[in-house]
Amino acid sequence: MLFDGVTARRIKTDRLTMNVLETAGTGDPVVFLHGNVSSSLFWQRPMLGLPAGYRPIAVDLRGFGDTDREPVDATRGLGDYADDVACLLDTLDLGPVHLVGWSMGGGVALQVLRDRPESVRTLTLVNPVSPFGFGATRGADGELTDPDGAGSGAGGANPDFVKMLADGVTSDESPFAPRTIMHAFYVKPPFEPDDADVYVASMLSTATGDDNYPGDTAATTAWPGAAPGTRGVLNAMAPNHFRIDDLHTIDPKPPICWIRGTDDQIVSDTSMFDLAYLGSLGAIPGWPGAETHPPQPMVTQTRAVLDQYAAAGGTYDEVAIEDCGHTPHLEKPAEFAAALADILAKG
Repeated sequence: MLFDGVTARRIKTDRLTMNVLETAGTGDPVVFLHGNVSSSLFWQRPMLGLPAGYRPIAVDLRGFGDTDREPVDATRGLGDYADDVACLLDTLDLGPVHLVGWSMGGGVALQVLRDRPESVRTLTLVNPVSPFGFGATRGADGELTDPDGAGSGAGGANPDFVKMLADGVTSDESPFAPRTIMHAFYVKPPFEPDDADVYVASMLSTATGDDNYPGDTAATTAWPGAAPGTRGVLNAMAPNHFRIDDLHTIDPKPPICWIRGTDDQIVSDTSMFDLAYLGSLGAIPGWPGAETHPPQPMVTQTRAVLDQYAAAGGTYDEVAIEDCGHTPHLEKPAEFAAALADILAKG
């Protein structure tokens, strides 16, 4: 599954053993973090396309790819992942790095920046999860719609999709098969990614169960009837566990580039994975209504946090790529490469 010019190795750190992909490139390190239900394999093309003078390193987060399948303490938000990445940077003695995070990996990258700003030269966010988590918030300031985060977390995962991940299903015969989900939501249809089999294999490397994907659930009387548990991937992004609303307070403030596909169906102000938005469409019964449970404005929330960052002395650029879904690095490689090269040059 490795492209020509890409190698893999497992690196033992003080926290766990992590798998990384590398190329022959040398120079300033550029560290790529993948999204949920994927792995470092999604980053191979951008790694190979980096300009001279950079050293690409793509990381498998815990429970994905060939990194150890350690449990995720969701009460720490994305803290387990961020601490893993920080420990890897120390183990490799990389010094300040250019950090690139896609989707959930964008949230991990934000957490690394929040916790250790001196370790980040530049930050590139690619269709990142909102700084206020995924689901169950309203407004630009990410107000919780329920104190326990009902409407977010592992309860929103489709059980058929989870089973097919666990069973390693590679076909597209089911609407819930990983390959079908990739074609319908990771990219904007009818785009057909090169090396689709590699990306399906990457998705299938996801560890499943209560400690990993999707995590455990908690009962609640609040709509839609499930609240986040304390373990696993989706609960780590629940807004009662993950929230970065003070990014503007960090020092130093490295430059940030926010790259997003304008037709993303996953991270969006009208996300097809947001239970409140699905409720507003009538797909989930009992929706309480827009006054208390509007769709989460994910893009609006990210912009609000970055605007505050800029107002406090930081800088950011928003690069909106038209006719593009959740994976600009696959769908629009030239535009993505140009935006990445631009932010790297600022560091």
